[in-house]
Amino acid sequence: VSASGDDRAASARQARDLVRVAFGPAVVALGVVAAVTLLQLLIANSDMTGALGAIASMWLAVHQVPISIGGRELGVLPLLPVLLMVWGTARSSARATSASSSWLVVRWVIASALGGPLLLTAIALAVIHDASSVITELQTPSALRAFASVLVVHAIGAAIGVWSRVGRRALAASPLPNWLGDSLRAAVAGVLALVGLSGLVTAGSLIVHWSTMQELYGITDSIFGQFSLTVLSVLYAPNVIVGTSAVAVGSSAHLGFATFSSFTVFGGDIPALPILAAVPTPPLGPVWVALLIVGASSGVAVGQQCARRALPLFPAMAKLLVASVVGALAMSLLAYGGSGRLGNFGHVGVDQATLLGGVFFWFAVVGGVTVVMTGGIRPVRLRRTRRRAPVPAAEEPADFAAVFDEPEGEPEDEPGDAPHDEPAGDSADQSVGDPVDEDEMAPEEPAADDEPPPA
Repeated sequence: VSASGDDRAASARQARDLVRVAFGPAVVALGVVAAVTLLQLLIANSDMTGALGAIASMWLAVHQVPISIGGRELGVLPLLPVLLMVWGTARSSARATSASSSWLVVRWVIASALGGPLLLTAIALAVIHDASSVITELQTPSALRAFASVLVVHAIGAAIGVWSRVGRRALAASPLPNWLGDSLRAAVAGVLALVGLSGLVTAGSLIVHWSTMQELYGITDSIFGQFSLTVLSVLYAPNVIVGTSAVAVGSSAHLGFATFSSFTVFGGDIPALPILAAVPTPPLGPVWVALLIVGASSGVAVGQQCARRALPLFPAMAKLLVASVVGALAMSLLAYGGSGRLGNFGHVGVDQATLLGGVFFWFAVVGGVTVVMTGGIRPVRLRRTRRRAPVPAAEEPADFAAVFDEPEGEPEDEPGDAPHDEPAGDSADQSVGDPVDEDEMAPEEPAADDEPPPA
């Protein structure tokens, strides 16, 4: 009974987590948008006609869906709300996933993170279509663009959240190389370094052009108007920082006919937004060329992350190239999200081709030099083959036939010849050193009793 009760409790907790993933970030964003929209309508002493349509349009604008009012399109939408939406989706997805979650649970988490916002998108489109019959200036956005934008935003957030939990396990189970995680970490470090340093440059430029910013605040005398300009400047600050990043890597940013780069500036009309006081004015000073140091510094950050685990030459270069490509694509996606058409001012954005090439160049070239200098390439040690001493040839077995041969110089005895007897008294045949009998050597003396013969 206790086991079944624990299973029911776990199932209920998992169901709550999935509901939170599906509707948590989207509903929170909807509540904030509704509060801001109603506050604006109350301050403007406007009736609540079409309030639901305005709330639905603003919720879609959080997901980078353009708004069309009176035939004029607002395509340049602030990046800060969509970044917060990605962060909220990633956080809720990570909380619903653990390092030991099964792949079935992971799929349910991703499906919930996508299904809930898509359902709210369908409801928002229906509300806007209904409100457009009352407010003729409000136009229903493209359904395909709305669903695609919402899907991409929440898919990125869900992927980040789930990867933070089961990324290592998924990488270990896949045939992909193990250094892929290091490449993604290096790409994130490079993008954060580039955006962070560009933010410092933007803040410094605002301080330098402080008088211009005060003039832009002077277009309204009311406190609420200045507060609204401040809020808009904060919301559009990431857009300006991304444009500064594009200039820092050698690309260019344009706002209608006005074009800005590290080498030249073409003036033009710009909106009266205080954050835009940071843009340089012609003639361009030589100090802006030093902005390229920001791109080089971000490349150093990429190289340092890639050099944390030393690899042989080819895997180390592959890890760096993957990090450079991912970083360039991430910056391109941010620039695309912060671009669009701004009414009569024209198109606002950056040059995508040079942005991709510039980010890849700084990340790959400067990062490669950093990897080499910080020891990120493991030297390959070739094993020397030891020469073995030559094995002596085996001696051939002795020829035993020589044992039976007669020594040279000795005549062979012919058959039938008898050996010659030598005299016994010949001392020549006696070998040196043989014992000699003294009796034999002494001469015989005549006996004393013998008389000499008669004469």
